[in-house]
Amino acid sequence: MTTTVFERIKAAIGPEMAGPGLAFVAVVLVFGIASPQFLSAATFGSVAFQLPELGLLTLAMLLPILTGGLNLAITFTANLAGLTLAWVLKANGGADAGFGIFLVGSVLAVMVGAASGVVMGLVIAFTRAHPILVSLSMMIFLRGLGEFLTRGGDISGFPPFVGVIGHGSVAGIPVPLIVFVVCVLAWHLLLGRTKLGFNTYMIGSNLEATRYSGINTRKAIVLVYTLSGVMCAIAGIIMLARFNSVRIGHGESYLLITVLACFLGGVNPFGGFGRVIPVFVALVVLQLLSSGLNLIGANQHLATAVWGILLVGVMILRWAVSRIKISIVRRGS
Repeated sequence: MTTTVFERIKAAIGPEMAGPGLAFVAVVLVFGIASPQFLSAATFGSVAFQLPELGLLTLAMLLPILTGGLNLAITFTANLAGLTLAWVLKANGGADAGFGIFLVGSVLAVMVGAASGVVMGLVIAFTRAHPILVSLSMMIFLRGLGEFLTRGGDISGFPPFVGVIGHGSVAGIPVPLIVFVVCVLAWHLLLGRTKLGFNTYMIGSNLEATRYSGINTRKAIVLVYTLSGVMCAIAGIIMLARFNSVRIGHGESYLLITVLACFLGGVNPFGGFGRVIPVFVALVVLQLLSSGLNLIGANQHLATAVWGILLVGVMILRWAVSRIKISIVRRGS
């Protein structure tokens, strides 16, 4: 009976939760002992406000990775989407702009993010160019375009309600976190319950076999990068509300961390395997790790170094686990 319950829990959670789950327990134990303030409402409240912008960009990175690709343009797509919203607000009253103007600007921002994804998806799908090269080209283009339009400066001076979106709470839950959780659930349903989700995993497993099976791989790839661009735009809107300003380069350091979060969450770097919930847990671990290092007085840059070491450790651990599994199979045969 106990074994059956254990097996059911294991099947529900999935094997890819083992890494993020163990990392979460380790981080909580280590920093809980090292700092009495770590296990406090203030720490988890800080994590709740800081997590969404990185989390939304990670979701934008997740879909392309599952197809065996990559989207290196996520941060600059978010920046340009944020700039679009900022220009709409500034052109319609600035600090006096109404909420309706904000909604119009947000729709236009999402359209800009989607357009970026459509262009990348079309080039990747029809020319078969490597996603790294295509997204790198888009990243350079968006960065140059944004710096040209803003002359390297930032845009600020938004209505007061924008700050509420970035720093407000509903029933004690930060608004950005609510947006992020809704997006996590949307991605979870997309990958687990829709045809596009199935096609995404198939393409990541074997693109040619998927094409010969009758699936329109070009359409699926374009949709994947389009949705990635849409998620970037949502991240850009949240970043605008959080920073109360927009500048090309905001969140640039998040790029590699999103890749780390995906890998720590059990996503196969070559595509075809990975789930949203373990990635969510991995994001929480990374943010808790950063907060814990800050509480014990470590330099902020040390967190970045530790994240890098963590990525190397994850790769070594996966290699060791695969070797152990191979040894067990050989002995069993």
